[in-house]
Amino acid sequence: MLIIGNGTVITNDPEHPIIEDGGIMIRDGIIQELGPTHELKQRYPQASFIEAKNKVVMPGMLNSHMHFYSSFALGMDLKTSPPKHFTQILEKLWWRLDKVLQEEDIYYSALVAIIDGIKNGTTTILDHHAGPGAIPGSLDQIARACTELGIRASLAYEVSDRDGEKVAEQGIMENVRFFDRCQKEQNPLLASSFGLHASFTLSDKTLDRCLEAIGTREIGFHIHTAEGKADREASLEKHGVPVVKRLDNWGVWNDLSLAIHGVHIDEEEMEILRERSTPVIHNPESNMGNAVGRAPVLKMLGKGLLVGMGTDGYTTDMFEGIKVANLLHKHGEADPSVAWGEVQEMAFTNNIEIMERQFDQKIGVIAPGNRGDVIVLDYTPRTPITAENFYMHILMGISGRMVETVLVDGRVILENRELVGIDETKIFRKARERAERVWKEI
Repeated sequence: MLIIGNGTVITNDPEHPIIEDGGIMIRDGIIQELGPTHELKQRYPQASFIEAKNKVVMPGMLNSHMHFYSSFALGMDLKTSPPKHFTQILEKLWWRLDKVLQEEDIYYSALVAIIDGIKNGTTTILDHHAGPGAIPGSLDQIARACTELGIRASLAYEVSDRDGEKVAEQGIMENVRFFDRCQKEQNPLLASSFGLHASFTLSDKTLDRCLEAIGTREIGFHIHTAEGKADREASLEKHGVPVVKRLDNWGVWNDLSLAIHGVHIDEEEMEILRERSTPVIHNPESNMGNAVGRAPVLKMLGKGLLVGMGTDGYTTDMFEGIKVANLLHKHGEADPSVAWGEVQEMAFTNNIEIMERQFDQKIGVIAPGNRGDVIVLDYTPRTPITAENFYMHILMGISGRMVETVLVDGRVILENRELVGIDETKIFRKARERAERVWKEI
């Protein structure tokens, strides 16, 4: 049992958005009570106490699309001419990097990405892995990293035809095997979905095999969806329909599936996703960095689609992503009035619903009965924080590196900016060694 007290609590609960000098009592991983700190301390004198005076307390951040293995790309020499378009980015960077990953590389690239995420206040992540040279057991290596560091994560392996039928079959079986493991273990911090790379790297035969392998399992698909123009063009040329419609014909879309990006989809495709209750995940920094275009998420939201946010491995900092999304859509629409409420909705309402579907748990809101995923930030506001303006403080004042303390399921995993029980120096030293090995192989 513990109490976090004396802070300004941003609950993300519309009924009680702000608690001044607030206290949170957590027991057995669940938030039990909220209220004045002194009253909670009087009622529970035996509880451990985390001092949050002059600090902000809020729910942990949620990242709906991530690639842990991308952490080894930082500073890597491509040893070739720079890519000029998105397909070349895949061919010259990601499909060369993922081919040489070994088990230990997968484990350490996950560790360092997760550590960086924790330090930026992220407590729940949906990861999408690729590594055709070491598929069997790869999701176990990532799950090992997640479990050791204490975050909540859903994992998937991206099936693709780009490395041949045998490799595609290994990816299919890895998704099924890990899903069965999660179902058996019922670990509240681990979940899974069925990873697919993208429509343009998946044949009809492979999609058919995926559905056959799943059988009666209730599972969602996690797939890049019309991220670049090449995906849409390939689907129209080879199959006569755009990406979302093609995948719908194969039964890919359901309320547990994730349509990642959706940059190049039309209104008919939006309607399909809405009817299937399939979330779209917006990754603003990645889309800008890859120059694939600006996803029409404002239109999607207006049509009633559930649109969440992720980082796609471009960063681990969701606070940063929120800021970029706000600017991107203002700039793209040439209208300073847009994206205020829409970005808040994606990050702090829709991401919650998406995560609750994935984990069948209440997270993302500080309220009695919800999981104790809480962060404390060393943020001293220069203006008052109120129920009406707290999001402006998140958008314009708070940054990820202000995170001081992180709890997941009521367990402290970061305290005073230091990981609890983890030798970070050793991990990063080993990660650099593994990254150097990977770079030499490329």
